[in-house]
Amino acid sequence: MFRRYKMLNLIKNFLLKRKAKTFIWIIFILYFSYMVDILFLASFRQNTNLEEYNLKPFKTILMYIMYYHYFTFQNWFANLFGNILAFMPLGFIIPLLFQRMKNGFKLFLLTFFISFTVELIQLLGHIGGFDVDDITLNTIGGIFGYWMLLFMLSLFSKVRIEFWTFHE
Repeated sequence: MFRRYKMLNLIKNFLLKRKAKTFIWIIFILYFSYMVDILFLASFRQNTNLEEYNLKPFKTILMYIMYYHYFTFQNWFANLFGNILAFMPLGFIIPLLFQRMKNGFKLFLLTFFISFTVELIQLLGHIGGFDVDDITLNTIGGIFGYWMLLFMLSLFSKVRIEFWTFHE
């Protein structure tokens, strides 16, 4: 009887894990589609023949901080915090989907690489400029998302809820 109950429990847990993982994949696909639209297809990404780029770290960030009164709040917020907020889901979702990405340093490298690739595509495709500050802010966003995941996991462990992806 006990063995049968244990087997049914294992099957139930497996099916729950599979459903949760499928749900996370759906969320990731929706997030990825949204990011492709915003980063490459949005109407404000007009094709331009100018190759704009910023290779000086913190140049754009400091410009938005020092000259904030010259920008609308929406423009100011989008440029300073939009990149961080846009990449937070990446740092939150990727470790849930891929066992190998549960390491903070690997996630940092992945977020940096993805951000660098986005900036390069925008520059070469003439749909935006290459800005090293965007890479910095995007990478910070990925790390913040990862920290948020770790914080949530620590909360779950305190109330004794097992979060399946980090305990496989």
